[in-house]
Amino acid sequence: MDLYKMTAHQLSEMLKNKEVSSTEITKSVVDRIASVDDKVKSYITVTADKALETAKAVDEKIAKGEEIAPLEGIPAGIKDNICTEGINTTCASKMLENFVPPYDAFVTKKLKAINTPVLGKLNMDEFAMGSSTENSYFFKTANPYNLNKVPGGSSGGSAAAVAAKLALVALGTDTGG
Repeated sequence: MDLYKMTAHQLSEMLKNKEVSSTEITKSVVDRIASVDDKVKSYITVTADKALETAKAVDEKIAKGEEIAPLEGIPAGIKDNICTEGINTTCASKMLENFVPPYDAFVTKKLKAINTPVLGKLNMDEFAMGSSTENSYFFKTANPYNLNKVPGGSSGGSAAAVAAKLALVALGTDTGG
C-alpha cells in the first residue's frame, strides 16, 4: 500500500486504530520525496531524519495507549518563510541562505507540540514576493501535473508538494491578502 497516496484524515484514523504506524507513513513520504522531488523541486531543505524521529515518538505514544491529535504523526512540509528552530529558514533568498533561527514561529510550535513530523522547508518566491514560485534564489518549482508549467503562488512549493504527494499537508502563507 502506498501510504503517501492517502489523505491525512484517512491516515490519522488508521493511526488511531493501530492499522499503520507514523514511522511507516513518514517513511513512505520520505521515499516519495527521494524519488520525485528532483523533478518537482518543492523542497529547499529536507529533514527526513528529524521527521522519522518525531514519527517514532508518536508510535511510542500510541503503543502506550495515549490519545493523539488529528495531525499528530502526519508528515507535513513548511514554507521556507516560517521560522523553524534549528532548521534553515532561507525565505528562498541568497541573503538568508545560511540562516538557522534560534526559535520557532507560533505555528511551528503548535505543530511540534502535537508531534507533527516536519519533512522540511518548501520552496517559494523569494521573500514571498511573486506569484509563480519561479523567483526563488535556489530553483524554480514545477507543477507536478505538467513539469513545464509553474505551480503558481508564492507558496508554490507547498502546493506542489501536496499535489505530488510529497507532503500530506503543508503550510503556506498569504502575502497579498
